[in-house]
Amino acid sequence: MGSRVQGKVVVITGAASGVGKEDALLLAREGARVVLTDVNEEAGQAVARQIGDAALFIKHDIASEDGWKQVIAKTEEAFGGIDVLVNNAAILAYGTIETTTLELWQKIQRVNSDGYFLGCKYAVEAMKKRPNGSIINMSSISGIGGVSSFCAYSASKAAVAGLTRTVAAHCRAQLYKIRCNSIHPDGIATPMVMNLHADKSAPSAYIREKDPKQLQARFCQPQDIANLVLFLASDESRFINGAEMRIDNGYAMWAD
Repeated sequence: MGSRVQGKVVVITGAASGVGKEDALLLAREGARVVLTDVNEEAGQAVARQIGDAALFIKHDIASEDGWKQVIAKTEEAFGGIDVLVNNAAILAYGTIETTTLELWQKIQRVNSDGYFLGCKYAVEAMKKRPNGSIINMSSISGIGGVSSFCAYSASKAAVAGLTRTVAAHCRAQLYKIRCNSIHPDGIATPMVMNLHADKSAPSAYIREKDPKQLQARFCQPQDIANLVLFLASDESRFINGAEMRIDNGYAMWAD
């Protein structure tokens, strides 16, 4: 057991599995009280039980404004406030600019963009009551460089990056002691991502990912993301604000 976030109250969306689960487990081990939210109630409750008394699970659709109000209220009731928000929940689907329907576009923006906006809006209001705060938004390398086969997803993650900078600038201008940073992974070895490779509609560019060396070079583990989340949640990163933290093994760079 560590103490890098001792006493902090952390809300983590999408915490029932994958990166969110690893975030919750690590932050709890480092002394945080964690509120796990997800649409998957059974899996989320299981993670909360694994952590114990320092955890609370709330079923939560991040695109619902009322849902966010309830999460903040229940967190304050249970633990007295909120110090850290990890906006982690997201959805992912194939679609180029030609094949993406308006329905799919709006579905992805509703969760990945609207959900993060609502999280930041209500977290800032809650964190103003605390000594300091940290908002950590999960973006993507696709939000910086774009990925042709993920049109709507890439656009949503670019929106997250822009939102992050705006929130950071606002909090600094208002002299709030609230930081906001974004994390930009490439591939992460989670069920959501790896199951895409079984999709028969996957573009041919992904065939190369069947090479174990490519997978090892490009796809990080959820624990790799959790380590960065822990740093940004802790006071060790107190002067990092509005930053875009790439965690992609340099994959965005051109390699000969």
